[in-house]
Parts: sequence; C-alpha cells; structure tokens
Amino acid sequence: MQIHLIDGTFELFRHHYALPSHINRDGQEVAATRGVLASLLTLLEAGATHVGVATDHVIESFRNDLYPGYKTGDGIETALRSQFELLEETLAAAGFALWPMSTFEADDALATAAARAAADPRVEQVLLCTPDKDLAQCVVARRIVQLDRRRGVTLDAAGVVEKFGVEPASIPDYLALVGDSADGFPGLPGWGAKSAAAVLARYRHLEAIPERADAWRVKLRGAAKLAETLARERERALLFRRIATLVCDGPEVGAVDDWRWRGPRGALEELCDYLEAPRMHERATRAAQRRA
Repeated sequence: MQIHLIDGTFELFRHHYALPSHINRDGQEVAATRGVLASLLTLLEAGATHVGVATDHVIESFRNDLYPGYKTGDGIETALRSQFELLEETLAAAGFALWPMSTFEADDALATAAARAAADPRVEQVLLCTPDKDLAQCVVARRIVQLDRRRGVTLDAAGVVEKFGVEPASIPDYLALVGDSADGFPGLPGWGAKSAAAVLARYRHLEAIPERADAWRVKLRGAAKLAETLARERERALLFRRIATLVCDGPEVGAVDDWRWRGPRGALEELCDYLEAPRMHERATRAAQRRA
C-alpha cells in the first residue's frame, strides 16, 4: 500500500492565494476550504487509499518557547485564519484521518506518521505531499519521498542531495546555518546555501565541523570567516537545528490502519451546503461507493 500524508495548513494557504474569493451566504470566506477538499477528493479518485492530514490548529508551538523570533499567527489575513477550524471540521466530516496540532506542528505530525508507516512492512511507499524543505529530513531512499502534487515533482533521497547538496539527515544542520525565513530564524551571518552544502556534504552535522578552517577538508572561499562565525555562534546554531528538527515520536497520529479512507460522515452534506459546494458531497459519496 501507499500512504499519502498531507500538510493541510500548507494546502489551505496555497489555495487561499491561488483561488478567487468565495464568500458564502453567511459572509464567511470559504474558497480555500473548498479548494483543499476538492484537491483531496481528486487524490482519492486517483486511487489513494490511506490518507492522513495534519493541520496547525494554532500557528504557535513549543518552538516559540525556544526562540522568541519563531513564527506566530500575527499578520495572517482574517479571511484565511477564519478557515482554520472550518477546514478541520470539513476534512473530518469527509472521512480523512485528521491530526490538528497545538503543542506540536503539522510537520511534526507528518514526520511521526511517516516514521510509523515506514516501519510497517505492508507499506510500499510513504508520500509526504508537501514541498516544504523541512520535510526533506524525513526522506528515506525511495521508501519515504516528498511529492509536490502541484508541480508533479517527487524527491527521493538522491533528489534531496541534488536539490540541497546534503543528505536528508543533514537538512536540520543545513537549515541551522542558512536559516528559514518562513519559520522566523535567520541562520548564521555569512553562511549561505552553497557554503553550508559544501561543508555539510563532508561533515554531515554541526558537531563534526572542525572549529578552525585550516582543519577543514573542504576548499571554500571565505572559510576562515565562516569558521570564526560558527565557532562564535555554535550554541545559536545548535538551537536553530533543534528548532528545525522535526519530532517523530510526540504527536498522536494513530495506527496505519486508522488512515484508510472509508467514506464521508453524515455531517459532510451539511458542510458542503455551507461551503456552497454540493458537488463535493456527491464526489465523496461516489468515491466511497466505488470502494464498497
């Protein structure tokens, strides 16, 4: 079997900015929720059997306690924020395994589910359906891969190396050095994608990088200054790596068999009426009938 793991919050953001506005009769913006539901129904219609969806019930997580500059929900448009709970209610009614995160983040739930699925001998492949670079750390050979459904691009372990210049296990170290503006931490001054990739391709993890540049077995322009920065800010880099490292054993995601899609629940028809998208309920019903 294949396992499809979806970042519901990413999908909500993506559809919000990709689709024209649709305000229902009650004055609620619903376009992004409709878009995500339609996208996941398309996944089912294409043959997906086991689908898990993780969402950020709130944007803040335990990482905000580690670093004050970490991302928050400030600045999120009201029309988008108002659909967080609506999306969760809709996907649960549609019958999807849903993991709304508060202490942890959606990415942590996806990482946990990917590890659990990969440990199941019945699972042939796990598809992390998000282009988020954080999830590249979870890729294992061709068993756990990243799938960008919009672009139709799949990244296995070799693809991660080709894209970032480092192995999946080094992605948190890579992000610690170069930073992640989407998550709100800056990395170390002077370190960029090329320098981080060159050093980590040789040393893999921050602890293994020699403190002095003359001990580096990597030819790199500006190595002395980079080494000085890393030596001076090593603790900061280790903090950023902790922030970038996904939790694989904390969120509650249930068992693989819980993720099998078995059809919509009774509330979906009413929710689709609220979304002003009755055909969505019809599609979900037909998809369930074909599996009966």
